Amino acid sequence: MNRPLRRVSIFCIALVLALMGWATWVQAAKAGTYQDDPHNPRVTMAKYAQPMGNILVGGEPVTGSTRTDGNLKYKRTYTDGAMYAPVTGFSSQVYGSNQLESLYGKLLDGSDSRLTKPGDALLRQRPKGGDVATTIDKKVQKAGYDALKGKTGAAVALDPDTGNILGMVSTPSYDPGDFSGSGSSDAKAWQKLSEDPSKPNVNRALRQPLAPGSTFKLVIASAALENGLYPDVDTPTKSPNPYPLPDSSTVLKNESASAPCKNATIRTALQYSCNNVFGKMAVDLGADKVKAQAEKFGFNDKKLDTPVRAAESVYPGGMDKPQTALSGIGQFDDQATPLEMAMVSSAIADDGHLMTPQLVDRLTDGGGNTVEAMDPQKYGDPISERTASQLRSAMQTVVDKGTGTNAQIPGLAEVGAKTGTAQNGVNNNGTPYAWFVSYAKNKAGNKVAVAVMVQQSDAARAEVSGNGLAGPVAKAMMKAALD
Repeated sequence: MNRPLRRVSIFCIALVLALMGWATWVQAAKAGTYQDDPHNPRVTMAKYAQPMGNILVGGEPVTGSTRTDGNLKYKRTYTDGAMYAPVTGFSSQVYGSNQLESLYGKLLDGSDSRLTKPGDALLRQRPKGGDVATTIDKKVQKAGYDALKGKTGAAVALDPDTGNILGMVSTPSYDPGDFSGSGSSDAKAWQKLSEDPSKPNVNRALRQPLAPGSTFKLVIASAALENGLYPDVDTPTKSPNPYPLPDSSTVLKNESASAPCKNATIRTALQYSCNNVFGKMAVDLGADKVKAQAEKFGFNDKKLDTPVRAAESVYPGGMDKPQTALSGIGQFDDQATPLEMAMVSSAIADDGHLMTPQLVDRLTDGGGNTVEAMDPQKYGDPISERTASQLRSAMQTVVDKGTGTNAQIPGLAEVGAKTGTAQNGVNNNGTPYAWFVSYAKNKAGNKVAVAVMVQQSDAARAEVSGNGLAGPVAKAMMKAALD
């Protein structure tokens, strides 16, 4: 073979080898990347080629699949979609998925390797999708959803013993089934949802941190008792009324001038929601001690997964004394989600023990066999058993004869609460947020902790209160959980 022809042959062989190497690398190293790429149409076609597994509430599916006429053979359907949207999220042929639908998408569509059986690869078939069993109690979810209708807000109910989320409501809501397909009606529904100024697609229970107002006083009271600032909830505090903010000409007043807030005990201060007591208490403790206590309850945790990631609830650092005083009444830059405030109440209800909130109980394969069980996990012990007992007693006073009377439920062994009305906007020119944080226990010893936030309602500004707007929601959910 002459030299030019030999060079051409070697070059062609090199090209063939390079092509073979590239094809091998793509099949071996890049296959997973291409397979997981949401822009790959084959991925979407495979996902919707068969009915998906379901998300379960109380053992019953709240999702489903229905046949279509397009290339994507099945699309997602939802039962009581708006009520369960904060739990399920959505799965759309065009717009992707979120929340549980996204986190467990591979299990639901059958592509999770844990579902594969030996014969599946040989037959080139995808296993039947698995199911996601949630911790949601249908009665609790419905009670909260019905009670919050017509309001912008959210509510979370926890089982203090396990951390199980029994109810997670966000209103206004949306029906994920309206845009689960790929037709023109789905596109219109998605556009309408995206442009809705009330933002029904925001999960306010997990993703809407707002000023917690006076419900944060439970954290301040916890810090005061844990740090020995006061020995119990019935010892008079050193609290002038009104309280002059340190290094400032501003005084901290109370909602009611006639409330017995001067030098009030923690019990009385919670009963009447005395700003002067908790503002001064925060300053006496110092911002560092308050921050440490708040973080034990879950504040400033950027990775709180339920498994859906919750937004960070914030207790700020770097404050001066006047700012610390305002933070002590749940204002300044304090931010909390309903989930976080439910965690505070849960720890108080469970003798100081705090379990990690969880929304999923177990994952199963297409035959109902458990693939993974989510065992309860302890988050920590933010307060002592004695402090928890003291605070429960004071919270019961709030319900019996204080600002939380709307949570009274005859027949239960205990009901305790703390109300809150948080300022909103520059110079408080916005509608205040109404909060209600509570717990209840029945005679059998079963417990539930609830936090409710009403961001907006039809009530006149002067009528906005935690007891009036949020209290009935908490009562409905507690009653449903413990009946």
